[in-house]
Amino acid sequence: MCGIAGVFGRVPRPPERLEAALEHLANRGPDAQRRVCWDHAGCETTGFAMEALLHARLAIIDPRPVADQPMSSDDGQIWICYNGEVYGWQDDAKTLITAGARFRTRSDTEFILRAYEHWGIEETLRRLRGMYAFAILDRRRGELHLVRDPIGKKPLIYALKDGELAFASTVRAILPLLAETPSISSAAIDAYLAHRTIPAPLTLYEGVLRVPAGYRLSFDLSTRKAQLHGHWRPKAQATPNWRACLDEAIRLRCAADRPVGLFLSSGIDSTLIAARLSHIGQPLLAFTATFPGSDMDESAQAQETAKALGLPHRAVPIPLQIRDDFPRIVADLDEPFADPSAIPLWYLARETTREVKVVLAGDGGDELLAGYKRYGQHLRSAWRRGWRWPLRDWTADPDPQGWTKLRQELAMDWESAYSLRLSGFTPAQRRWLQPGLTNLPATHWRMPHLQPGTPPLQCLLEIDMLNYLPEYILRKGDLTTMAHGLELRAPLLDVNLYQAILALPDRARFTRPAKNLFAPLIPERLAAGLFSAKKRGFNPPLRHWLRDDLGERLDGLGARLEELTHGQIDSTSCDSLVARYRQSADHLAEGILQLTVLDESLRQLSGPSP
Repeated sequence: MCGIAGVFGRVPRPPERLEAALEHLANRGPDAQRRVCWDHAGCETTGFAMEALLHARLAIIDPRPVADQPMSSDDGQIWICYNGEVYGWQDDAKTLITAGARFRTRSDTEFILRAYEHWGIEETLRRLRGMYAFAILDRRRGELHLVRDPIGKKPLIYALKDGELAFASTVRAILPLLAETPSISSAAIDAYLAHRTIPAPLTLYEGVLRVPAGYRLSFDLSTRKAQLHGHWRPKAQATPNWRACLDEAIRLRCAADRPVGLFLSSGIDSTLIAARLSHIGQPLLAFTATFPGSDMDESAQAQETAKALGLPHRAVPIPLQIRDDFPRIVADLDEPFADPSAIPLWYLARETTREVKVVLAGDGGDELLAGYKRYGQHLRSAWRRGWRWPLRDWTADPDPQGWTKLRQELAMDWESAYSLRLSGFTPAQRRWLQPGLTNLPATHWRMPHLQPGTPPLQCLLEIDMLNYLPEYILRKGDLTTMAHGLELRAPLLDVNLYQAILALPDRARFTRPAKNLFAPLIPERLAAGLFSAKKRGFNPPLRHWLRDDLGERLDGLGARLEELTHGQIDSTSCDSLVARYRQSADHLAEGILQLTVLDESLRQLSGPSP
């Protein structure tokens, strides 16, 4: 797992800008940082560069320097700059060797490079199983390919303007590579208020975009034009034994030349992975976040699970005091991102990386098997699909309740209204905070293109696979772990397993209690009560943080945000919301954190350009 960046410009970039981009990637790749640059004649240079590939490496497989990147073909005509991990490629490598390929390393990086040389981009992508974001520069064909994995586990940002293309793993790393600093997007600010994150394809900046999950961007070095191509769509693929597919997905993700661990909570998904690790003889060291004295603390149950399965266990206390770390946490989240659970996950990753460099996690189980309770909540109103309450604009309201809240939901189409089940600001609250914003859509999520008659639950699952999973859950996991040079792997999102689960009949896949499909794979003494227990999530002491550690940041918040957003957020409206929260409206706590994160993130990003 690594950090990548590059630029293919018409105006040369000075070396200090390339170094600035690499510095922003250093946490993602602490083991080696390297760049390869070319001048206007196509010759390698260490000075001003027209073109450059940059790489910061976290060495997991074959940590020798020979496997560092950017990596080139034998003739220097094809280059790869790669972030991620692919699995089960060894048989394909044997095919390549038989065809004449000579491997210098044991790395999956070189496998992708050799595969591209032999099969080309489309066939290579069909053979990849794992998580990845990479660039392949092919000087023979005059092309650059930017590719993001099917589920969206790895981030990939790009900007294309006036025939210049830049890309990077993070927004902060791409900014030094641009010819000029872009303006902040008003749509992105509104999207953040709606969703607590900025969903693809948007980023915080105009003209800086995300490659969506399962897509590749191909850039012609001659015409300076780019095309976006989808390279993967999920298909149900029946398998005689999906359980064997699960065990294989877990076993493959234990492969590493560095120590591997497990994030373990008291929930179903991480317990399932722990149970299967024990079953296949991989007793990894398990790490659990603890909140001492809180009713949300899961460490006792997690410790019991680890002991029963023979896994060593570490409890990681999450500090109550976050004041000093808050700016660093916000910076590591790259853009405004306000899931409260990102904070304890950042601390958990910081301690975990002291002992292991790879960690398995249970992400994806809820999206596979409809585990979130919000699915059932929203399905109760599925009768109104295709109907909405006629409403010309959203009525500003800082805290809509009762009929006002219901009318707001009914004014959205049923699919868009699903986004209200997650805890961003509602359209009425966004209108309150942004009274001058002319275009205020119901949602900034992308909606799936489904066949008529698609069942309502399937529609909600597709929405989550397009939005919530890649741009919220997986982005959070990537940013918080890579901030500390820790590689996160998600076996439940293995593409082979995912498509095998899609082929199961609904009665097996969608159960009550949820995810009962997994019950036979967990020892009975652990499964008892696990599937009927209330889902806890990963909830930190948010109100304590807002009252004590972050309380002083609420003073003058409205004026700062009005200045930082160039008037988009109204200071009076913002401060009135803060006052309402301070007057015991505790249900607004997540929204207040959202505004506090936005304030700190914009303050950092509005500083001097590198």
